[in-house]
Formats: sequence, C-alpha cells, structure tokens
Amino acid sequence: MLNPLPCVSQDPWHPLEPLWTGDVEVIQAGLPHDQLAPAWQILLLGDGSPTRHLKLLTREAIAVDVIDMSLIGMDNDQAPRHIQSVPGPRLRRQVWLRTASGQRLAYAASWWDASHVDEYLQNRSLPIWDNLSRLHSELYRDIQGLYYGPSDALAAAFGEAGPFWGRHYLFWHNGQPLTLIYEVFSPYLQRYLGPMQYPTELRSPPLNR
Repeated sequence: MLNPLPCVSQDPWHPLEPLWTGDVEVIQAGLPHDQLAPAWQILLLGDGSPTRHLKLLTREAIAVDVIDMSLIGMDNDQAPRHIQSVPGPRLRRQVWLRTASGQRLAYAASWWDASHVDEYLQNRSLPIWDNLSRLHSELYRDIQGLYYGPSDALAAAFGEAGPFWGRHYLFWHNGQPLTLIYEVFSPYLQRYLGPMQYPTELRSPPLNR
C-alpha cells in the first residue's frame, strides 16, 4: 500500500553555508591530496552508493531516519539549480543516515516528482539505493557540486563541529533525471577515512545552488 503524500512543507532543509565550492571541472579532476585526502575523495567524488560505502567503513548496517517528506510544489526550495531538471510538482525528502548503533554519519535532502515518488521509494524507511536496486533500475549518479562550509543545524545534529564536506548530484534513469540529492557527511568519519583537510584557497562560491 502506497503512503499518502504529506501537506505542503513549511519546514527548512539544511544546506551548508559554503566557504568554498567546486564545480564539475573540479569534481572531474579531483583535488590535491593536501586539500582533500584520497579516501575522502572516493567518498565525495566517486559515483558509488554512499550507503554501501558507509556500511563497509563501519561494518554496521546503515539505517535511515526519515525526518521530512513534504510537498513543495513548483518552488525552487533554495535547492541547487539542478532542481529544475526534476519534473514538478515536487516532493522533498530529508533523512539521517546512521549506524544501527545510532551514530549519525550523513544528512541528505532529495527532491522527487511527487506523482512518481512511490514508484521508486516503495519502502520509505530504506536508503534510496536499496529501494532502486530492488527495482533493478539502471542508474547514473551525476555529481554536479562540491561544498565545504559550516551549518549550525548539522553541527548540533551530528554532535560534531564544522565545517563539513557536502555535495549534490542528479540520479539519471533511462536518460531522464530521477531525483536531485544533496548530501553532507559527518566529521565522525575521520575515524575511518583520516583527517578531512580543507581547500587552501577559499573563494566566494561560484555555484548557483
């Protein structure tokens, strides 16, 4: 049975306040290792499933805490400009990714075509990748933006001081954009990936989020 859609959202989501941003050119070339360690680059710039990566790193099952499923209509929702690629009216989903023991590792906001979201998120308590892999969907993760910056809300939720690393990307399916996803990772992952490091040349954000 499909879940009913919620009311129009009045809730915020939690983008970073970027001190530095990287565009597609930076994403394709990668960063010098003294600015972003190789292990962090694999997590942030690779096109694999972050849920799978987190499970392998922690050796724990990764759970999803859904904190928001809200209709936003045709509003841009202060999302990255690639939201225009997702047909509307749209639904916004926000989740925490955490270990089975309760440690929050990542935050994600995603935007979907509200009329088709139930086709792809048949079990809304599962990670997006798990839902889509059960459908045997061919997917392409198209990373479009990289961010480094603080967020008071995420610092409180993670229990970790920022700044944080984040990214946004489009999921493509059958040649069409399926969803836009914005992810931020907790510095707690330094226990597995080593120090995060940071860009040495902070500059004004060139991206239109």
